[in-house]
Amino acid sequence: MPPRRQPTARQARLGAELRKLREVAGLKATEAASLLGVNSVQMSQIESGIAGVSEERLRRLAAHYACDDEALIAALVVMATERKRGWWEEYRGSLPNGFLDLAELEHHAGFRWDVDFLHIPGLLQTEDYARALFAYMNADLAKKEVDRWVEHRMRRRAIIERPEPTPYATVVHEAALRVKVGDRSQAVAQLRRVLELSDAEHVTVRVIPFDVDGFGGAGSAMIYAGGATPVLDTVVRDGPHGTVFVDAEAQLQRFRKLFRKLEAVALEPERSRAFIHRLTKEL
Repeated sequence: MPPRRQPTARQARLGAELRKLREVAGLKATEAASLLGVNSVQMSQIESGIAGVSEERLRRLAAHYACDDEALIAALVVMATERKRGWWEEYRGSLPNGFLDLAELEHHAGFRWDVDFLHIPGLLQTEDYARALFAYMNADLAKKEVDRWVEHRMRRRAIIERPEPTPYATVVHEAALRVKVGDRSQAVAQLRRVLELSDAEHVTVRVIPFDVDGFGGAGSAMIYAGGATPVLDTVVRDGPHGTVFVDAEAQLQRFRKLFRKLEAVALEPERSRAFIHRLTKEL
C-alpha cells in the first residue's frame, strides 16, 4: 500500500498513539522497526499516519511494548482496520481539511461536549444561521461555495439526529443566544431549534447568563469528543491559523475539569430552557 499523501487527523492519531506506547516502553524507532521487519523510514511513516498498519502488526507492537490496556488496543485495531469511506470524504478538496477531520472525529465519538460564547454550537445551528455566519465570515466565497459549507455543517448534525444518537451536552453563554447572526425571524427560529433539540433525552443544553458573578471563562470555547477509551479523547479548538486538535493527557484532564466547572456555573437544563424561551419573546 503506497504512503498516504495527507493522513486524516484520525489516521495521524493512531500513529501518535503507537509512538506514545513505544516511548513509554523505552524503545527506539529502529528497535520497533526491526520487530516488524521494516526499515526506520517505514516505521516513521506508520507513527505519523502516512502509512497504515495491519491488526497483526499492531498487536505485535502492543505485545512488545508491554501494553496491557485491552480497551485501548481494541480501539486502535478498529482505527487501523476500518476501510469504509465516510460521507465527509465527498468534500475533500472543496472544504478545509479541518472540517473533514472534525466530521470524522465526531462521527466516531462516544459523546460530545460543546462550549461556546459567541455563536450557537454548530450541531444546533439552523441552515439559515449557518449560511449567514459563513457568508459574513468568508465574504469572498462564491454562493455555491457557501452552499457547500452549509451542506456539510447540516450533515454533521446526523450524530445527534440518527436512530442511535451520540450523547450531547453543551454550555452556551447568553451572548451567543442574543447575537442576531441573521435577521430577527432567523434568530427566533434558531432559538426555537435549540429548544426543540433540548427536548431529546440525549441532548443537554445549559446557559450561562450575563449576570453570573465572578465569571472569567469566556475564552474557554471548545469541542470535546469522547473516544472509545478516555486515552483517545480529543479537544478541538479554533486557533489563529486553523483548527487545533489537542490529545495530550494533561491537556485533556484540564479541559475535562474546565467543562465541569462551566457546567457548575450554568443554569440547570430546565431553567436554561425557560431562559431560552423567554429570549424568543424578547428578540
